[in-house]
Amino acid sequence: MKLDDQRASSNVEDRRGIRMVGGGLGIGGIVIVVVAYFLGFDPSVVMDMAEQVAPQHETRTAPKGVPADAMGQFVAKVLGSTEDVWGKIFQQSNNRYTPPTVVIYDGQVRSACGLAQSAMGPFYCPGDEKLYIDLAFFRDLQTRFHAPGDFAQAYVIAHEVGHHVQKLTGTLQQMEAARGRVSQVEFNRTSVRMELQADCYAGVWGHHAGTMNQLESGDIAEALNAATAIGDDRLQNQTQGRVVPDSFTHGSSEQRVHWFKRGMDSGDPKDCNTFSTSAGVR
Repeated sequence: MKLDDQRASSNVEDRRGIRMVGGGLGIGGIVIVVVAYFLGFDPSVVMDMAEQVAPQHETRTAPKGVPADAMGQFVAKVLGSTEDVWGKIFQQSNNRYTPPTVVIYDGQVRSACGLAQSAMGPFYCPGDEKLYIDLAFFRDLQTRFHAPGDFAQAYVIAHEVGHHVQKLTGTLQQMEAARGRVSQVEFNRTSVRMELQADCYAGVWGHHAGTMNQLESGDIAEALNAATAIGDDRLQNQTQGRVVPDSFTHGSSEQRVHWFKRGMDSGDPKDCNTFSTSAGVR
């Protein structure tokens, strides 16, 4: 990516190096979180369980602003790019875009959704409208999931920003309202649609980043490779040796690639209606 001229967002909270005190999850809690990340359980439930096992608090307040290190500045610039893009898109509909905050942490972190471990991967918490990411995930993206590249990393951030867009438009609230009122299989299908829409929104951002001359040759291929690497079918094959479509919560590799490309091609969030009967999402 070419981000030299991109404004860095100050909506970054750097909690790296801030210790959690007051107990500790222990081996049992850590295992629960790892299972939640790889097998697609609801992260909020896992966080609640972890919090009940060992309530903890952070030792000091995190600084907010543009981090001093290169990786932190990269995150701040990608976030700034998403703010510029979604700010203009919302303005075209006579709405105001309220940007989320990105929380960078290491190991574990407290959020409004509960206590989280880095093993869960990046996540968005609608309760405090913050994105949480341990930058070690980017290393995992390259070494474990074989999806290297800075645009692959930017795609991850843009996907989580997509969930924030869903919060602002009310889509996320509609999903939560369905919790407990439908079967687990049906709720998983709704979750897949939500995740694929976030992929499409990430593509919408990528389209506009391209018009701002922020993309380089090979960037799109990096994002498509990342979308393929973290498809439910791919992850289930790696972790349990079989694919169970009814337990999908994020979508197959093919679906994730399709919807990212759809947003990337059009640049219009109206083309990201994964809930339409004609969308082809089961």
